[in-house]
Amino acid sequence: MAQFTIPGLTDKQGVRLTELLQKQLSTYNDLHLTLKHVHWNVVGPNFIGVHEMLDPQVKTVREYADEVAERIAALGGSPEGTPGAIVRDRTWDDYSIGRDCVQSHLAALDLVYTGVIEDLRKSIEETEELDPVTQDLLIGHAGQLEQYQWFVRAHLESAGGSLTHEGASSEKDAASSARDQS
Repeated sequence: MAQFTIPGLTDKQGVRLTELLQKQLSTYNDLHLTLKHVHWNVVGPNFIGVHEMLDPQVKTVREYADEVAERIAALGGSPEGTPGAIVRDRTWDDYSIGRDCVQSHLAALDLVYTGVIEDLRKSIEETEELDPVTQDLLIGHAGQLEQYQWFVRAHLESAGGSLTHEGASSEKDAASSARDQS
């Protein structure tokens, strides 16, 4: 436990912000590894476009992990970027799709982004009363992640606006549903 936090915050606020940000750090570390996994395992038509679309997403999410880790340190905490921290902080299942077609991976990835963004929005809401600087950091992240999800969904959307995997509740279901429709 740190002996200090950011001026203007109580120790209790600093601890709570560190807890929220540690979960976010683990989320970002997991997400950039998942994105890279998809990058390596996507096949089929449109492979190269999706393969290349994912690299900037990986880079951005790695940068977000660094920003969050540095904010934890500024708050007086000790950021944990280990595989064990990811597993400990995880409230989601490991990404479950191996080598598969573009549509399958993107449908599964859409659900991943949904979970990440929903959790991020909860943290944004909680930081509203705790610290506007941390909240601003997370809001900036949310906007870009929402755009990346839109990029993913654009590959899965019909002209009528429905998604190939609409109603799927798991990555495997989403991947199967998208595969069946391609």
